Amino acid sequence: MRLSLTTLCVIFTLAAAAQVSKTDSTQKLNEVVVKGYYNSQPIIRSVSAVSLVDSSLIRNQQSSSLVSTFNAVAGVRMEERSPGSYRLSLRGSLLRSPFGIRNIKIYLDDFPLTDAGGNTYLNLLDVSSVGSMEIYKGPDASIFGANTGGAILINTPVIQNKVEASLSAGSYGLFHQTATLQHQFKNYSFSISQGYQQSDGYRQNSAMDRKYFQTTQQWNYDPSGFLKAFVFYSDLAYETPGGLTAAQMELDPRLARPATATIPGAITQQAAIYNKTIFAGLSNTYQIDKNFRHVIALFTSYTDFKNPFITNYEKRYESTLGLRTFLEYARSTENFKWNAQGGLESSGTRTQVKNFGNNEGTATAMIAYDDLKANQNFAFLRFNFDINSKLLIELASSLNFFNYNYESFFPLAIGEQKRTFKTQLMPKLAVSYLLNSSVAVRASASKGYSPPTLAEVRSSDNNINNSLQAENGWNYEMGFRYKTTNNRFYANLNAFQYQLKDAIVRRLNANDAEYFINAGGTRQKGIEIETAFWLINDNKGFLNALRLRSNYSYSHYRFESFVNGNSDYSGNKLTGVPENVLVSSLEFQFAKGFYLFGQHNYTAAIPLNDANTVFAKRYNLVEAKAGLRNLKIGKVQLEIFAGVNNLLNESYSLGNDLNAANNRYFNPAAGRNFYTGLSARL
Repeated sequence: MRLSLTTLCVIFTLAAAAQVSKTDSTQKLNEVVVKGYYNSQPIIRSVSAVSLVDSSLIRNQQSSSLVSTFNAVAGVRMEERSPGSYRLSLRGSLLRSPFGIRNIKIYLDDFPLTDAGGNTYLNLLDVSSVGSMEIYKGPDASIFGANTGGAILINTPVIQNKVEASLSAGSYGLFHQTATLQHQFKNYSFSISQGYQQSDGYRQNSAMDRKYFQTTQQWNYDPSGFLKAFVFYSDLAYETPGGLTAAQMELDPRLARPATATIPGAITQQAAIYNKTIFAGLSNTYQIDKNFRHVIALFTSYTDFKNPFITNYEKRYESTLGLRTFLEYARSTENFKWNAQGGLESSGTRTQVKNFGNNEGTATAMIAYDDLKANQNFAFLRFNFDINSKLLIELASSLNFFNYNYESFFPLAIGEQKRTFKTQLMPKLAVSYLLNSSVAVRASASKGYSPPTLAEVRSSDNNINNSLQAENGWNYEMGFRYKTTNNRFYANLNAFQYQLKDAIVRRLNANDAEYFINAGGTRQKGIEIETAFWLINDNKGFLNALRLRSNYSYSHYRFESFVNGNSDYSGNKLTGVPENVLVSSLEFQFAKGFYLFGQHNYTAAIPLNDANTVFAKRYNLVEAKAGLRNLKIGKVQLEIFAGVNNLLNESYSLGNDLNAANNRYFNPAAGRNFYTGLSARL
């Protein structure tokens, strides 16, 4: 299957390129540009393995989830075990992430959404709050600090003069509503948005409810400077049905985890997640003169987190405070441009975690009580040299500091202790060369580093694990990008090898309490191919435009020197990683605003345990969405749409419990399901 998929991608790329010359007479499309955190470049010249997800790609997907949007990107895998329960990996495994997101740095506009303890609650966001995303795959440590997976820059929607609202509903009790008010004045602009989403879920005990509010205020107080304030509040609750064995899934995939002779089931214990978070940030950007620019951002958050689980009831209170700032110096002549960015990011997260007994969803006697604080700081320096608008060189590094303090109050009182990790230098050297206006080649070497998160140091087994080491490794890659002069066809090829040491992996004990260990190392070799082709784009006739996309990932990931007890897993496939993924889509834009979008996702078999004795079966997902834009009633612009997910009614699990105790690996996803909706804009 691997050879056939690769061949298909190559044949498509060559066939598309061969046809481009016949369509040069049609209108020219805009150049695709990535911002790269205040370092804009046409994507063809970028030195990084970056993929852009723009607003048009997001609006083609279902508006209640980001899963299909992320999974359309080569090298990216998002899972959703039940509505609202996101897991995400970039070029890697989900071994570290039972829920939530770890090992990836995520920014929301100017502000880190990832806390100092290493966790990111991406599921707090309503999809309407995401305007576009830049996804940097592999360690890009120069300006994003500690990570081994990569970084994601989320841009909130551009502020315009508009009032907008939407309603959608679908199978299994899905309901999603949003409202937005935006306005621009001479020197001041604001955006206020609100979202509400609920679902009964496909399985028992998988209902979800989220209330979301967000506001952005921007003041251009000077021709050279602007001040931005950003706040969001999210109240998220979702039930967790738990994993099933293969036999239980075959019997009834809609079951929640049933009781055993000694342990009650998910329904009885009312297993769920309750997360109330407020996040706020204030940033200032000032162009000091034609050469110097300064950016500073302050951010803070508070989370009230509750998790009644089958074996206990956890309550966490998390608070984060941080600062990010940098100074940029830029110079340019006719044939030589360069800039330097130097800055720092400092943040601290305190977590107060208490565990109680769980009596059918009610917290009982205290089991454990600990207080932890993580401090994550790094300084970075990046140089960019642009020679003759052909050769682009990035030379950068960050110096990373990490420590955590912990204090135990119950069942044993332990005075405050501190663990400090060795300071890590994370260099990056990357080059890109534009052979001509259509072809660029690139190469890079970079180091990744990721210390254990607070949730791994103090996991649900209620022990503080001071033996965990930070994972780190070097990533080497080469890339090739091609685009036509009218931007109708784009192709991107990445080939990489990542040698990761002390990889952190998750384990479950017999009571389903988790703990983490270092797994020796992994060798990760991969190929990613991205193509996008406007077959038609003339805004004439019945079919105005037709766009074809195809993205392929080949992941040859293996354990190295991984011995756990008497078991030697060296040479085994990395748990949770499908070797082949191919995602293709077609977008039709017809006259009078009618559109049709279809997407196919082929995912190969996935190893579910380190021994590679259990695999999730390969699957094919087909989604489709159709609608009518540009309907007008007076000054109101309307859009109506309807869609179907899992058109082929595949039986699969979108979110497996890796290395699960008692063979409870599977979280069955919904079969064929539908949705429809309406949006209005003034």
